[in-house]
Amino acid sequence: MPTTPVKLTARSSALGGSRELIGHLAVPEGSGPWPGVVVVHEAFGVDEVMLRQAERLAEAGYLALLPDLYTDGGARRCLVPTMRAALSGRGRAYADLEAARGALVDRPDCTGKVGLIGFCMGGAFALVAAGMGRFDAASANYGQLPKDIDRALAEACPVVGSYGGRDRMLTGAAAKLEAALERAGVPHDVKEYPEAGHSFLNDAETGPRVLRPLARIAGMGPHPEAAADAWRRIEAFFAEHLATS
Repeated sequence: MPTTPVKLTARSSALGGSRELIGHLAVPEGSGPWPGVVVVHEAFGVDEVMLRQAERLAEAGYLALLPDLYTDGGARRCLVPTMRAALSGRGRAYADLEAARGALVDRPDCTGKVGLIGFCMGGAFALVAAGMGRFDAASANYGQLPKDIDRALAEACPVVGSYGGRDRMLTGAAAKLEAALERAGVPHDVKEYPEAGHSFLNDAETGPRVLRPLARIAGMGPHPEAAADAWRRIEAFFAEHLATS
């Protein structure tokens, strides 16, 4: 079930977000209604790997909407401010995510329940957005932790998190996240995969080809065994927390 482009510009502009915003929507087979999931891409932006992540969620029974946070200016202009917004909790990217959430909620084939899933940079967005009271569940995958993690997660929605033990950029992040969620009393499922590195949920290498050899040396990239288990946990967690009574 391939994704189709959808315009989110009017919604994002009205919320103070990007002046132009395109999303990629994947719809499950059948008649619905289904819960929705906003998909937040990696730092490299929307590519075939990210589109397949959205398609996979649709196959699992979710309306999956992947907003391109670099629509208004491209990756070169948008990368740095978007990454800063991920940890600050401020910036037009959060308005863009709210525009995507609103677009899903307003669809007649949506149940009204909407989750959020993020990868890499998107994982950082997922953790901060989880505490903003707009989403019903969040999946953070190798996302950097908020600076004031206890404050950010004090009233968070349920969170499922997946990290790689060989991810040198996020050493100890899984344990810190789990402890913070425990302190906050937030339903959660956090797991670290000892043999996996950063971006292990991707089904192919991403980013500029010239950087890929360095990424392999750093242990970044696909790890099919860890990915299969992480997806199983994500789908089970979403099934529990995005279901309607």
